[in-house]
Amino acid sequence: MSGGLYVIRTERVGKMMQQEETVMLESYLDNVRENAPLVHNITNYVTANDVANAVLAVGASPIMSDEPEEAADITQICDGLNINIGTLHQQSIRSMHLAGKRAMELGHALLLDPVGAGASKLRTETAAALIEELHFTVIRGNISEIKALCLGSTTTKGVDADAADAVTEANLADMIVFAKTCAKSCGSVIAITGAIDLVADADACYVIRNGRKEMSTITGTGCQLSGVMTAFLAANPGHALAAAAAAAAAMGLAGEIAMGYMTEGDGNATYRNRIIDALYHMTAERLNRGERIEIR
Repeated sequence: MSGGLYVIRTERVGKMMQQEETVMLESYLDNVRENAPLVHNITNYVTANDVANAVLAVGASPIMSDEPEEAADITQICDGLNINIGTLHQQSIRSMHLAGKRAMELGHALLLDPVGAGASKLRTETAAALIEELHFTVIRGNISEIKALCLGSTTTKGVDADAADAVTEANLADMIVFAKTCAKSCGSVIAITGAIDLVADADACYVIRNGRKEMSTITGTGCQLSGVMTAFLAANPGHALAAAAAAAAAMGLAGEIAMGYMTEGDGNATYRNRIIDALYHMTAERLNRGERIEIR
């Protein structure tokens, strides 16, 4: 399915009825540009600069702070909170809980990126404790990280997904069921990103086929997406599922556009910059023409 205008059809169990809802995904990007939400990022120091620039590129504003003494105050003045456990330490863990509680009190968009969940006891237990204490609008990770949290699987390889866990056309139907089941269990939208992205709640799943395999050669494209997705959530309150899907499509499409500008001698450092540039120049009309999404 292509284009930005969709009719979502979801069967209501028991009533055997279908509900139709018209969605213009590109409008979610327009809302980020118009509302310019302020996003608090407690993220990892490997990718913090790129996350900040990606958030700026889509029209939002980033704040990067993991100091416990100011975490709640910073969240107080923001519109959304992005928690990324990529480079964990006790100070940042404390900040995540303090800022998360304040974000919940204020009704802010709240996203968890459980980087490397399953790779170590500390990472897995930290992510689980955050999910237990806080209600996340979206939990976004690769398939191995999401499996580690929902199934107790531990096939994560560092911060990368195990190839055996990949979402493919062959296992797509089962993975959609898994994503919906996980979303229902935790009460959050689940965004599983990879070669095929799945963004699901308990009833519907956006299947997104935008992106390039070369994006995996850059450290932090997932971290950037988490910051960008938080901006989309903050600018589109009450529409978490579609806003998260729009963010994933925009990031994937930026990877495609950026690759088109690569020339001989360019490498992954250039590609990183071109992706951010592509996000900066992304328009609603370009997103409408380029996204490849179906809803299941």
